[in-house]
Amino acid sequence: MRYFPLAFVSLALVACSAPDSSTPPPAAATEPAASAGLESDTDKTIYALGVAISSNIREFNLTAEELALVADGLRDGVLGNELKVDIQMFGPRIQFLAEERAGAAAGVEKQAAEAWLAEQAALPGAERTASGIVFISMTEGTGANPTPTSTVRVHYHGTLRDGTVFDSSVQRNEAISFPLNGVIACWTEAVQKIKVGGKAKLVCPSDTAYGDQGQGSIPAGAALAFEVELLAIE
Repeated sequence: MRYFPLAFVSLALVACSAPDSSTPPPAAATEPAASAGLESDTDKTIYALGVAISSNIREFNLTAEELALVADGLRDGVLGNELKVDIQMFGPRIQFLAEERAGAAAGVEKQAAEAWLAEQAALPGAERTASGIVFISMTEGTGANPTPTSTVRVHYHGTLRDGTVFDSSVQRNEAISFPLNGVIACWTEAVQKIKVGGKAKLVCPSDTAYGDQGQGSIPAGAALAFEVELLAIE
């Protein structure tokens, strides 16, 4: 679980300055048309500050009414107004609220993911392992199978259950190599079933992927689908 200290702005700026390795960079960065009130570079930078702050509170799944309360607290804190709550009392409760909201969101996502996993397991040629992973061979390889300690070279394409792409070496046109025992449990188990030259679809329950914490753009409790082509065992 991510820790949510009071200094949201500092965390947001750090997060904003570091690239998200889970998402490939856009092929060409183009600036969107300016919205009303965003005429100057300073206006746009201040708007970007708000976007950066949002990345640290998105997990709270705030309603419109709750977001208005956040804006009130931000305004009073920045302007030095009299605070409406005792921050020493309620500040420490932020972490508990974050965990509560994230847990609820993960539960909803996992319930939807289980239905999706069952659909995937019913597809022709699909097999479901004891850990719940759905394995569907797409192209049979002719080489060797890797072992749990093998270093493999692969191309992959990762999506959420709604088809949203969250990571893809195929889109980056750049295969990657990694030790098979250094990745998510789904890959460690299922890639061993692919022979060199083969390709398979892996559908991973959340507890074999990123669990209740999620990762980057991957929601908490999400099941994931990967198309993995095993290029080589190095």
